[in-house]
Amino acid sequence: MATMKEVEQNLIEEFELFDDWMDKYNYIIELGKELPMIDEQYKTPEFLIEGCQSQVWLHADYHDGKVFFTADSDAIITKGIVNLLIRVLSERTPQEIIDNDLHYLDAIGLKEHLSPTRSNGLASMIKQIKLYAVAFKAKEC
Repeated sequence: MATMKEVEQNLIEEFELFDDWMDKYNYIIELGKELPMIDEQYKTPEFLIEGCQSQVWLHADYHDGKVFFTADSDAIITKGIVNLLIRVLSERTPQEIIDNDLHYLDAIGLKEHLSPTRSNGLASMIKQIKLYAVAFKAKEC
């Protein structure tokens, strides 16, 4: 399996293939179609991320010392954004998730091209992913 840094670099290189942000948005939509889908049983208020304009459900499983994420959203672009996070952070140890600064999001220019409401949603998704990691790390002790 590729390291986090390798996956981040691959994403940066994928986004460098596109010259303008309309093409990049279309690519994010394509990424949304590849999102590891959450089981229907987790599409409940308990797994809904607070602070997102659209509905986003995020579930995490923990086994063999690694965290596995699945998600869904009612907005196609949001599916792509959450997949940008899951591609890097899923199947990692809680400590790797906690320590990752997600610099690749800046490197691809995502944050500066999101509306304020989508930026808030992105921050909420990152916060929830990190909270899962912290909770699983606490269980390790």
